[in-house]
Amino acid sequence: MKNIMMVGLALIGLSAWPPLALGHDKHAHETYSAGEPGNPKKPSRTIEVDMSEMKYTPARIEVKRGEQIRFVIRNVGQDDHEFLLATTEENLKHAEDMQKHPHMEHQEPNAVRLKPSKSAEIVWKFTKSGTFEYSCLIPGHRENGMIGQVTVK
Repeated sequence: MKNIMMVGLALIGLSAWPPLALGHDKHAHETYSAGEPGNPKKPSRTIEVDMSEMKYTPARIEVKRGEQIRFVIRNVGQDDHEFLLATTEENLKHAEDMQKHPHMEHQEPNAVRLKPSKSAEIVWKFTKSGTFEYSCLIPGHRENGMIGQVTVK
């Protein structure tokens, strides 16, 4: 009985500790620079983004602050590509990690990596004004121009 009580107290104590980040897909993002994950059940404007070798189409997007966008992202190229929505500074810092781990998979709500002929959706609510970017952080891609820009007014 005493041992069961000790184990129970230990488990309660452990549950009070903050969760540990486990690898790349568990970044401690309390907030995102470009806004927040959207609600797929609420209305949104759809913007289609095609990724191909070293470019995005469209390369520039304008949205209103508070607007929710459903990005339909398609890889129409021959190589794997990514769409990672953040500030330029954040993407440059993340690109450094990608140089060390080029096959890193993204599971953040503001990012997707796609193989050729694949597609995905990201629903995003732009809660902050400013200029943000989406870029491909696979080594060599961003450096060769695979960057798009989102202006939030």
